Amino acid sequence: MAYLWNRSHDWILMPLSPAIESGDRSHSVAPVESVAQISTLLLDTDPTLDPALAALAREAATEGVVLLANDGTLPLGGEQAVAVFGRVQIDWFAVGYGSGGDVKVPYIWNLLSALRDAGVRVDDDLAAVYSAWSAENRPKLDGTWGQWPHHFAEMPLASEVVSAAASRARTAVVVLGRAAGEARESTLEDGSFHLTADERAMLDAVTSAFARTVVVIDAGNVMDLSWVAGYGERIGSVLYAWQGGMEGARAVAAVLSGEVSPSGKLTDTIAWSYADYPSAENFGDPDHNHYREDIFVGYRYFETFAPDKVQYPFGFGLGYSTFAVAVVDAATDAGRVRIVAEVTNTGAEHAGKETVQVYVASPQGALSQPVRRLAGFAKTGLLAPGESERVTVEFALDDLASYDDSGVTGHRSAWVLEAGDHVFHVGTDVRSAAPAFTVTLPELQVVREVTEAAAASPAHPFTRMVRRADADGAAVVAYEDVPTATVSRRERILDTLPAEITPTGDLGIRLDDVAAGAASLDAFVAQLSVEELSLLARGDVTMHSPLGVPGNAGVLGGVSESLREKGVRPVTTTDGPSGIRVSAYASLLPCGTALASTWNPALVRELTARHGEEMVRKGSDVLLSPGMNIHRDPLCGRNFEYFSEDPLVTGLTAAAVVQGVQSVGVAACPKHFAVNNQETNRTRNDSRLSERALREIYLRGFELCLREASPRALMTSYNKVNGVWSHYHHDLVTTILRGEWGYEGAVITDWWMEDAVDPDFPALADNAYRVRAQVDVLMPGGVKTDEGPQAYADETILASFAQEGGITLGELQRTARNVLRLVLALAPVVDARA
Repeated sequence: MAYLWNRSHDWILMPLSPAIESGDRSHSVAPVESVAQISTLLLDTDPTLDPALAALAREAATEGVVLLANDGTLPLGGEQAVAVFGRVQIDWFAVGYGSGGDVKVPYIWNLLSALRDAGVRVDDDLAAVYSAWSAENRPKLDGTWGQWPHHFAEMPLASEVVSAAASRARTAVVVLGRAAGEARESTLEDGSFHLTADERAMLDAVTSAFARTVVVIDAGNVMDLSWVAGYGERIGSVLYAWQGGMEGARAVAAVLSGEVSPSGKLTDTIAWSYADYPSAENFGDPDHNHYREDIFVGYRYFETFAPDKVQYPFGFGLGYSTFAVAVVDAATDAGRVRIVAEVTNTGAEHAGKETVQVYVASPQGALSQPVRRLAGFAKTGLLAPGESERVTVEFALDDLASYDDSGVTGHRSAWVLEAGDHVFHVGTDVRSAAPAFTVTLPELQVVREVTEAAAASPAHPFTRMVRRADADGAAVVAYEDVPTATVSRRERILDTLPAEITPTGDLGIRLDDVAAGAASLDAFVAQLSVEELSLLARGDVTMHSPLGVPGNAGVLGGVSESLREKGVRPVTTTDGPSGIRVSAYASLLPCGTALASTWNPALVRELTARHGEEMVRKGSDVLLSPGMNIHRDPLCGRNFEYFSEDPLVTGLTAAAVVQGVQSVGVAACPKHFAVNNQETNRTRNDSRLSERALREIYLRGFELCLREASPRALMTSYNKVNGVWSHYHHDLVTTILRGEWGYEGAVITDWWMEDAVDPDFPALADNAYRVRAQVDVLMPGGVKTDEGPQAYADETILASFAQEGGITLGELQRTARNVLRLVLALAPVVDARA
């Protein structure tokens, strides 16, 4: 097995085929034959990865590639030479920046090598020019956190180089790349959201010299594509390649070569201009952002108010074949809607997959509604030309209810379905979907009554977007005041304080006994001292805890000798959404947007089950994944980690990740709960939004994920939500998450948190304030100061417990139960003294 060593990037490039013909092959490693052999090696020096996991990663990355335009130029085939332009063909962006991508990966394919491996006849002379220039002009990767480059400066392109390449090849491929990440927003600048002058010059030169040009965009975020239209027929095909991890370039090569027909679909709307996005005027403020667009996020806004502002609609994506979709059955029974569609490959040459998407147009009643919102979807298997398959899309009508936060329907703080026609549209994207079935409700139905929670603060009033009709009945934007909070938080908390379990002292009950059914969890908790309860409420002070695998993100659970003596084992957490971030080598998987763009939860589940097996091998108990915040704005730096502008796609994709990971006995930890939609001043920024938008858009994906997959852990976000930091947010975590949704897992903070005193209970500060909200564990456990994170534990829990009106024993025991349920859920629970 040969390995290529890229010294400039400190990556090992491992070709899986001898077709790669360049590079230094002198570096080689003996293959590992078994898991038993792996266990005898140092994990941080063993680059062997599971080939089945690599194959699934490539398959998922391939299905996530979205073909936006094609005049027949693609697929390339292997007969004619292809000239590849752009340095990103070599300096490939495999993932975004920060904890969601910083994996010690043993190899990453670039596109040049992948095209050769796929049998594409790359113009070698041009490739040599780019290879030499790239080797001499290595990307400058600033080591400062959050200061990584959005792009790599392009090679100046001499006209004679282009003309010479055009004399040898008929088709050109132009590769453009972008990256953003944690603490690193995209920006409205050339080289980030917009093209650079050198990139435009390259496109101008290439499209003038070649009759057929393909553009490949290697990015984790949506960027400006309005320039595509300016080239007209000079650009024949456009491929959006979301960052696909270590196998991503091979996935792109498989699509370009025709080995696989593209089947990815957009999970975001691509507008003609950034200014067209409804969030544009309320994004990026370091102090706060008003979510004035309310529920009209992404396609909900564009399809309702501004369809002419859309360049590529939500759910859109082409293949190399054509498909006919016919609804053959539609019915509703026992509150469920069931739509059966027959999908036929009507092309003559290429097999492919198609996604059937169902949208609902709810009646425009007392509550404003978008003209369409996604109700369900299903993807076919691989269909040969002429082959058909019937797919079923089924969902509960109650899941389409809207939340009344003002009482305009007569039912404040309730989920309702308004009277009238609920029309279901079926198609292959939001724009092409056609009416297929109608459910008529004769009167308003109250689906679920809840209680006001996390509503906007009266101290910061603002207005929100609503739908009104003009004289001709067309939808127009109007604004109304956002309802503000009316419930007393103090009274709510006092009414729900838990009873204490009478302390017993140590009776010799171990957690192993609870696992075996020989003792109750409450009996075990009754033994714990206040000090031990406080230890369960924080991690082991630092990242890279000596209690876990080297390079871990932090350890919780058995962080003290006394807890370990009682059978509470240390629980190791690791990043993250694109791979296990430890000192060991690990797989780098497709980014969140790539996975969601497959519209194939079954494939995501299969991939992440294999990933869970890698967690077991690498020593990770809890994967800090999936990232599932909404793509509210295309400039958010961490959009690559997240899935979509739509909560249904987000929730079902996240559920698939959790189901896969947890199928092998480890845990997934969805994040960031909630409303973490920008990186600018993320630890202090206040997300101000209506309760309706909070519940229907920003919490809905989490609710679906919890209902479908029962994640064993959940992470809060850094930001405030309507004035309260999420790690102190009783309404979010206790009232909604645990009270309404019934969640019993462990809730942890993002790494470190902001100091604060409970405004209603002054005897509670910092970690005591957090525990009252049922945010169970401070991670990694140390104190954050103005000088940065410190490696010593916070004592505010014990200080508060000693005060009148402070944290109660029952609250500490409640948090301990939440944490211990996580420990018990991890297989196996071993004797911590062994």
